[in-house]
Amino acid sequence: MKYYSTNNKSTQATLQEAVVKGLASDRGLYMPEVIKSLPDSFFEEIKDLSFQEVAYVVADAFFGEDVEAEDLKKIVYETLNFDVPLVHVNDNIYSLELFHGPTLAFKDVGARFMSRLLGYFIKKEGQKDVNVLVATSGDTGSAVANGFLGVDGIHVYVLYPKGKVSPIQECQFTTLGQNITALEIDGVFDDCQALVKSAFMDEELNKKMYLTSANSINVARFLPQAFYYFYAVAQLHKLGKKDNIVICVPSGNFGNITAGLFGKRMGMPVKRFIAANNRNDVFFQYLNSGVYTPKASVQTIANAMDVGDPSNFARVLDLYGHSHEAIKNDISGCTYTDEQISETLLDCYRKHGYLLDPHGAVGYRALSEYLESDEVGVFLETAHPAKFKDTVDRILGEEISIPEKLQAFMKGTKQSINLPKDFASFKAFLMNE
Repeated sequence: MKYYSTNNKSTQATLQEAVVKGLASDRGLYMPEVIKSLPDSFFEEIKDLSFQEVAYVVADAFFGEDVEAEDLKKIVYETLNFDVPLVHVNDNIYSLELFHGPTLAFKDVGARFMSRLLGYFIKKEGQKDVNVLVATSGDTGSAVANGFLGVDGIHVYVLYPKGKVSPIQECQFTTLGQNITALEIDGVFDDCQALVKSAFMDEELNKKMYLTSANSINVARFLPQAFYYFYAVAQLHKLGKKDNIVICVPSGNFGNITAGLFGKRMGMPVKRFIAANNRNDVFFQYLNSGVYTPKASVQTIANAMDVGDPSNFARVLDLYGHSHEAIKNDISGCTYTDEQISETLLDCYRKHGYLLDPHGAVGYRALSEYLESDEVGVFLETAHPAKFKDTVDRILGEEISIPEKLQAFMKGTKQSINLPKDFASFKAFLMNE
């Protein structure tokens, strides 16, 4: 299958080129030329399939033309060796718990899949010394770093905003060493993302280093996130709740919800989506006005969503033919302050005994406020609450326990390099590597 750029449909690439390059030469994001519909029979049988079985069917629709069936199946089954349970919270609201992977965050699915798919193509073309650049506002860095840790021929550079990720998140990618380098940027997430994009466009740098990205701008990172949407539908089907499904996605860079929208286009029976924002609400403002106005991100307690210019908005626009009305038909929006997030987290815990993380709290509140009586709602609980322990402890007024997986990261020694946010300094660092 061919992939085109959101900036110019005539700029085309193979899947291998799209995965290895990450970003199109015109700075656009790659989109598949065709989004295949899945047969009705699949959605009837889906309730009896495992997460891996569901994911393989979806992966085959995305990548089956370009990856040998046995190799693709191996990638899927190795990547998804954990479950994503659907948990009843209250009334007709369910939590899809995406934090059962190695770093206890939803991005484990995309990062692990991408590491193996990229490794498959690198081996195929005999390419060595590939450098992965990834900007993170929290969970992406840890998921990518752990997904690629120890992978031969690949070096990962994680760029993160100084003082703006939780201490536990920081431990998950600054203590690894080996082929992982953490770069602490004196700025916000948008500065980190701008540095990565500028690096891809710099001719001199690309002559010296083979660069690719593991952010959701890479098709191999964001497309696999569709897997768990289908699995959520499968679990609801099993419960006899397959009609009028509403999925609420805590949204930052919009790769996650874009994967869900791809799933809907493939036939997944979801009535509508809600994009839930913190105070970084440029998409919410777009829904209301029809005008997209990026702005500097602001820091919140839901830090992984602190994005003022979401990259994947370009994919949403492309998917809907730049029609504001069409986008509004499938997606509604909402925005919440830190105070509202804190209030929701505490209220849900006291009333229902379910502990949210700050990002999940945004999704849960949106469903609590906007779900209609005949609808069933699923919000994505994107990370384990302990990854935001200081914040959650403060809100609850008590200490929550830390899972063993996270405790292991916290025992490591921080290894990071401080850099200013200007591209000249970043480029000089990479040129001297």
